[in-house]
Amino acid sequence: MHWRTLSALGLWLVVVGSAWTHVDAQRAGTFRGSIDDPAIRYSTAPNLNNAVVDANKKIQDGALRFEFDERSGFLRSALEALGIPVDSQLLVFSRASLQGKRISDQNPRALFFNDRVALGWVRGGDVLEVAAHDESAGVVFYTLEQRAELASGTPQFKRAFECLGCHVTGNTLGVPGLLMVNTTPPQPTQFSGIPRHIDHSDPFAQRFGGWFVTGSTGSAKHMGNEVAAVDTGPSRELTSVEGLFDSGGYRAFSSDIVAHMVLTHQAGMTNVLTRASWEARAMDPSLHPLFTPDPGMDERIASVMSSVASEVVDYLLFVDEAKLTDRVRGTSGFAERFSSSGPRDRKGRSLYELDLNQRLMQYPCSYLIYSPAFDALPLLAKVPIYKRLWDVLSGEAQEPRYRAALSLADRQAIVEILKDTKKDLPPYFQNVTR
Repeated sequence: MHWRTLSALGLWLVVVGSAWTHVDAQRAGTFRGSIDDPAIRYSTAPNLNNAVVDANKKIQDGALRFEFDERSGFLRSALEALGIPVDSQLLVFSRASLQGKRISDQNPRALFFNDRVALGWVRGGDVLEVAAHDESAGVVFYTLEQRAELASGTPQFKRAFECLGCHVTGNTLGVPGLLMVNTTPPQPTQFSGIPRHIDHSDPFAQRFGGWFVTGSTGSAKHMGNEVAAVDTGPSRELTSVEGLFDSGGYRAFSSDIVAHMVLTHQAGMTNVLTRASWEARAMDPSLHPLFTPDPGMDERIASVMSSVASEVVDYLLFVDEAKLTDRVRGTSGFAERFSSSGPRDRKGRSLYELDLNQRLMQYPCSYLIYSPAFDALPLLAKVPIYKRLWDVLSGEAQEPRYRAALSLADRQAIVEILKDTKKDLPPYFQNVTR
């Protein structure tokens, strides 16, 4: 699998290898250890725990049967098996892909996701591509062959180890991860436009290039929908992609603006959590029996993990999120379904509730705090993350950026929701008064 295959999907795999022992060098925000560190074993870990593993077991046991469609292959069955809603569909027409000759504004690639897994499909493609957020391994890539004869047996998602040789970038923090990409319009001398990594700190003016976008962003402009089939007026706003291309095989007529925003946050949060987990395991002397700690090692490890915890908490609480300049509204029903998700506190509030007027979330704390990957964080990572989270939410952290991003009411609501819904929340999370 070539790197371009996943870049058009909006997902890039990253692996960076170097020595574990240079602890102080890991302050730059990127994991610098090895994927084959004995505490990580990304390639050989025997007990993966993710949505694809669960689906494979059900297929093997006969609890799931896949049906093959002439236009979409196993797409419908795969979405159902992985519990991915159709309203999450995003459509990308950037051609920066191994299957680029099949992709255009007349045959865009479709991406679907939930909070544990993302799936990419291209009409006429050879495989479905899947990226699953594993409990400890980070993002694990799989493919499912699009061949009709497999439907009579037990088709299985297979790990895509061949991806590892060329998916290396600091934009995923040096771990197997996700990447949302904004692509400039292609020029006559280019196969595709120039991709640029984005996250939730980027304003709309720097997002969605190379993608269809349905829904309204009000007066806020973006780079999406820049194709000949879309009206060349100043807004390029779409309520649906119906009629823009042959819809045979596609599951919906939407490429929802709210789904774009949610996945942009989720991709970054996924990478941050993976990096925290890998840093903790790679630096834990107890997981490296042949390693002899030197004087001061404990203090250096604590310092590094404190820095990592600050990065996790900043992203978790949307501290650097680009504020919305106008009201955002989707068209697929994604926003309504997503807002109704998740555990609720005694007042009926959920961290999945969307705002979409001034910011993405009503209560700015990432719903991925409930993810299996967060729950499985080593204590070396989780303890300082919770400590920093309380420092910020309690008001102990006095930096102006936290005061600007989080009001007292925000911080009070987040703590109240977490106290009612997060089982392992430390007891020192109490009422916020300042």
